[in-house]
Amino acid sequence: MNDQKPSDSKDALGNLKNGIWLFGLSSWLFGITDRSIASFADGYLSALDLTQLFTAATFFVAWLFLKPVSRT
Repeated sequence: MNDQKPSDSKDALGNLKNGIWLFGLSSWLFGITDRSIASFADGYLSALDLTQLFTAATFFVAWLFLKPVSRT
């Protein structure tokens, strides 16, 4: 009975990590989509718009590399 508790806590922690990562992934996708729509809405792409899009895309790629690994 004692052997099951550490396994259950590891599973719960893994599910929490995956949930946080998926929430962050959807948040970054929403942010990039929002910035893209706002940047292209007026038909003029300024240097500030490009900087914001590049920054958001860079953080999004970095977030992809932070995906938790599943240890079975």
